[in-house]
Amino acid sequence: MEFVSAEARYVLQFINQTNRSVFLTGKAGTGKTTLLREIIATTHKKTAVVAPTGIAALNAGGVTIHSFFQLPFAAFIPDLSSPNTNSFVKFESRATLKRHFKMNAIRQSVIRNLELLIVDEVSMLRADVLDAMNFMLQSVRKNDRIFGGVQVLFIGDLMQLPPVIKDEEWSVLRNYYRGKFFFNALVLEAHPPLYVELSKIFRQTDENFIAVLNNLRNNKVLPSDIQLLNSYVKPDFKPSAESGYITLTTHNAKADSMNANALAELEGKKYSYQAEIVDDFPDKIYPIDAVLELKKGAQVMFVKNDISPEKRFFNGKMGIVQSLSEREIVVFFPDENTSIEVEKYEWQNLRYKVHENTKEIEEEIIGTFTHYPIKLAWAITVHKSQGLTFDKAVLDVSQVFLPGQAYVAFSRLRSLQGLVLKSPLQLNGIQNDPDVVQYADQKASTDQLALALSEETQKFLHFYSLQAFDWTNLKQLFNKHRNSYFELTDRSAKGRNRDWAVKISTTLETLIEPSQKFANQLHRLFSNQSDYGLIQQRIDAAYHYFLPIFDQLVFEILYKLEEVKRMKKVKEYLDELLELDEFVISAVLRMMKVRQLVQLVVDHQPLTKENLQTEEQRNYRNSKREEALKLLKSQQFEAIEEEYEDIVKKTKSKGKNSKIPTQDITLELWKQKHSIEQIALERKLTVHTINGHITKLIASKQIAIHDVLPEDRCLGLQEIFKQYPDSTIGELKELVGETFSWDELRWYKATLSS
Repeated sequence: MEFVSAEARYVLQFINQTNRSVFLTGKAGTGKTTLLREIIATTHKKTAVVAPTGIAALNAGGVTIHSFFQLPFAAFIPDLSSPNTNSFVKFESRATLKRHFKMNAIRQSVIRNLELLIVDEVSMLRADVLDAMNFMLQSVRKNDRIFGGVQVLFIGDLMQLPPVIKDEEWSVLRNYYRGKFFFNALVLEAHPPLYVELSKIFRQTDENFIAVLNNLRNNKVLPSDIQLLNSYVKPDFKPSAESGYITLTTHNAKADSMNANALAELEGKKYSYQAEIVDDFPDKIYPIDAVLELKKGAQVMFVKNDISPEKRFFNGKMGIVQSLSEREIVVFFPDENTSIEVEKYEWQNLRYKVHENTKEIEEEIIGTFTHYPIKLAWAITVHKSQGLTFDKAVLDVSQVFLPGQAYVAFSRLRSLQGLVLKSPLQLNGIQNDPDVVQYADQKASTDQLALALSEETQKFLHFYSLQAFDWTNLKQLFNKHRNSYFELTDRSAKGRNRDWAVKISTTLETLIEPSQKFANQLHRLFSNQSDYGLIQQRIDAAYHYFLPIFDQLVFEILYKLEEVKRMKKVKEYLDELLELDEFVISAVLRMMKVRQLVQLVVDHQPLTKENLQTEEQRNYRNSKREEALKLLKSQQFEAIEEEYEDIVKKTKSKGKNSKIPTQDITLELWKQKHSIEQIALERKLTVHTINGHITKLIASKQIAIHDVLPEDRCLGLQEIFKQYPDSTIGELKELVGETFSWDELRWYKATLSS
């Protein structure tokens, strides 16, 4: 994807070829979310996305900060004190977090393997929470560098929603912090991120409107700006039923009341639609209300973008409910004189895990929320309008109570032509925080970005190369593991492997001295104006020297792992071996990656996921495990014959998960002869949702109607659609009753549109 702005291209380069932490910001409508998606899709780094709230995490495709780091809901004091806690406010410190540290092995593994942490909606991130995140990264990774050596990308607009801190909390935290924003964190005051601002606005094109928004955002509102905005005041304005206006207000109760009253005034039957919730999807992160109530004529708004090639709707697009039935909603767009049937959308609750073979960080779906991606839209709060785009809006900002709310409200509109103000705009209450305005002065120019990129790229290559051949931590882990055997007797399963532990520890010991000599060579080469051609030659030579020794080490550990798996009452020992496995495989994969990375630099190729992930890396652990299982089989260990035959197809890795369209995943399982019920169970979705995927796959001719319906059913449906060619699915269902199901009608209709 090509980005228009130089700033966006610089951000991609900083992420992929440096370790410098970056704060990415920009006015509303400058494409921050689009750039975030591009970074996730293309970066070669092991990445996790977090956000301060459940809804923000869901929208960003990540998890909450508190769940990722297992942080208690409390204010954080950045020292080793034991803070007082009462029923109104709780405090944690470095000492107390360490005292009741309960992060499980999976989360620790994710954090140990992490290379890039993306923090979205950072305007809501408190300074103390960021310091707690830094402490957890350093603790789990056993690394005292900032953020434990992880690169952090902060994304958000500080002119929008600020952090929330109780007065009782701030009375204590003010002794440690100069302000509440993320940039006031002690870790960032000592090591500020590079400040990059996207400047090109895509939402608005009217230069006058853009100028007013900029002034509103920067606390520089001119009398002429107020005069211009107030020219759109219409206190008695009442939008007509199909005009497409939405009212933006500052309080939930007012928006809810306006929507409920408007719905009640409509005649006709009210339909209720229930979300399909499978497994772990807590109500506090529901993206929309679980129950959607509609009537014909209701004004609705889409809350997601259309992911189909047609792009029929976008997040914030308004429409009118044209017709309703038990399982069909048709929305009409008056401005375009078109109608569409609304399809359900699937939201996923995720957690992160580390892939056993590649050590890549992957997403695991732990629950789904499937619903129609629309909501009543006569009114919405300014808070919930963030990220939306409206063509027409009535703004009630007379009761603005947070800095930035007025800016958020006005910036939702594409142009002034769609603006109506309920009352004249007052200057009081719309000022942005002076700390934020002052911090904005730190943004980097393109010249500064170019200079910093050159310097930080060299630092990154230098550090990454050294890290790839530094096994000090690995040595300590192996020594600790070896020493744990000496208090055991030969009666225990672990104790009988004492000689093996000494052997592998000694093998690693032999690598330490040559690796340190190579590190000294790298230091000299990088200080000598970075002759990357020579560096590439030396890294190749080191790789070929060290890899055979590591190959044997990996084989020994995997063999022992498979051997111990088949013993009883050895869970603790197995966990220790799994930790050795993780660290050794990660060390080998780093060597492979740095070799590829330097080769790309020499060839002047971009450092992207596509260029840096090789088949050798993806299949390395799996191939070594096959060797171990083959040897075990030859020695006639029990219960491994079938496992060996299945190992290739079951453990081959495809590397880091990519965002595959949901119906394509269903198609793959369908091709594997899974039933619809089996697919639903495996994907943590309902049968109804999978049937919706089948409809799309029939429409795209990837599945034939005869694969899901017998011939006699198809002939019966053919006759129905011939007799009533212009009827909706809801109308046909009334005609056929229980003779044909909703899904059968949809499946057959899909053949007519394909």
